[in-house]
Amino acid sequence: MQPNEITEVLNRPISQELLARDLTRLAYVAKDGTPRNVPIAFTWNGSEIVMCTTKNAPKLPALRNNPTVALTIDTEVHPPKILLIRGRAELDFVDGIPDEYLQATSTYEMTPEQRVEWEAEVCSLYHDGMVRIVVTPTWAKLIDFETTLPSAVEELVRQREERQRG
Repeated sequence: MQPNEITEVLNRPISQELLARDLTRLAYVAKDGTPRNVPIAFTWNGSEIVMCTTKNAPKLPALRNNPTVALTIDTEVHPPKILLIRGRAELDFVDGIPDEYLQATSTYEMTPEQRVEWEAEVCSLYHDGMVRIVVTPTWAKLIDFETTLPSAVEELVRQREERQRG
């Protein structure tokens, strides 16, 4: 997929709505060779998906070994809106709490007092720092079931139209 095609998909209004959400599912290959799919908070900075995790997270050795990942951002309504993204994970070990972590969790419903307590707990827990998992999309597909469908369903629609014409 060409960069301009990826940009076109990611700039669609529905894609932008999905990229403004706070949770994605990160799929990767674990060190034992089996697939993993974990929910994780994220932010979109206009060119990259940024997720943050602990420095001792089991996913880190796996991502160092095989940085190829897939992300799913979707809705819980019918018909669902689904944004699929593929890319390579780059790991960035940082001191302190990355701004992206606080940004990704800013939508959590808390009172101002709860937020202060939560941020103090985060700072205490992650005092040694965190790891930014940065994914630059190399492929993207939006499925909204109105203007776009999964490729297999698109093929069935095309076959049905051919049968009806023939």
